[in-house]
Amino acid sequence: QVQLVESGGGLVQPGGSLRLSCTTSGFTFNINTMNWYRQAPGKERELVAGITPDGGSSNHADSVKGRFTISRDNAKDTVYLQMNSLKPEDTAVYYCNAWRRTAWGPRNYWGQGTQVTVSS
Repeated sequence: QVQLVESGGGLVQPGGSLRLSCTTSGFTFNINTMNWYRQAPGKERELVAGITPDGGSSNHADSVKGRFTISRDNAKDTVYLQMNSLKPEDTAVYYCNAWRRTAWGPRNYWGQGTQVTVSS
């Protein structure tokens, strides 16, 4: 079955770094756009970063640009989010998402999320 498993979250001090990983199985990874979303308490889920199926292009939300970097390894069916210079406002549950367009419309797969807490 389809699985997206995030790891790498935790508690970090402001200014610190974390690297999130999302290991996938059960679908064809290298034809999916991969995204990282996050959701803070009381807020809507927001798109943090996305990367094309071949890894040739990526985009990042303005709030994380220059601090976060999305990447993928199609040989390992894994997508990463390197997070540097973390701020308290980055505290959220981070979700991995696989997206592609099909003949029946867009199809999304989601992971269960990993908690990131930035606090001193």
